[in-house]
Amino acid sequence: MPLNFTAIDFETANSYRESACSVGLVKVRDGVVVDETSWFIKPQDGFDEFLPWNTKIHGIYSEDVQDARGWEEQLDELVDFVGDDHFVAHNAAFDMAVIRAASAAARVECPPNAYACSLQIARKTYSLDSYRLPVAAMAAGFEDFRHHDALADAEACAAIIIHAAERHEVNSIETLAGAAGVKISQLRPALVAPVS
Repeated sequence: MPLNFTAIDFETANSYRESACSVGLVKVRDGVVVDETSWFIKPQDGFDEFLPWNTKIHGIYSEDVQDARGWEEQLDELVDFVGDDHFVAHNAAFDMAVIRAASAAARVECPPNAYACSLQIARKTYSLDSYRLPVAAMAAGFEDFRHHDALADAEACAAIIIHAAERHEVNSIETLAGAAGVKISQLRPALVAPVS
């Protein structure tokens, strides 16, 4: 099996997972980046307050997303880009929670893709003082990127997976997960409550 996956990263307007305001996507085929994209997302009403702490981290303001599409309008593009790929994210629990929560809030089903966590894989691949994305990416030879820019973070995540596969001498997400002793999980579609 080839090393095919899509790395993904979200930034949020506040502490609610429903508040996705930016996404970065990096498609990898046979261990090589072949495509990437990113865009702003307008958070849904009720989850659209930009907290100063979040803005300080990622530099995105409410006016930046004023004309962006909402979750429901942009989800098809995200799904089309990813296709049947495994998602890979650094601290995947966060990014998968964003997909589930934003989909549930928009009353749409989230994609049912499998996913792996580059943070968990990095912990089983490198011996580092920290496994934060910039540190793990540096171990993979990916340095000097704009951390908390969704696309740059997805690029860093992809670099970690590609390098880790080389270190473990494997050529697929499944065999990498097995070699690292980590789990491939499934993004379960969120239950969408009927509109009353």
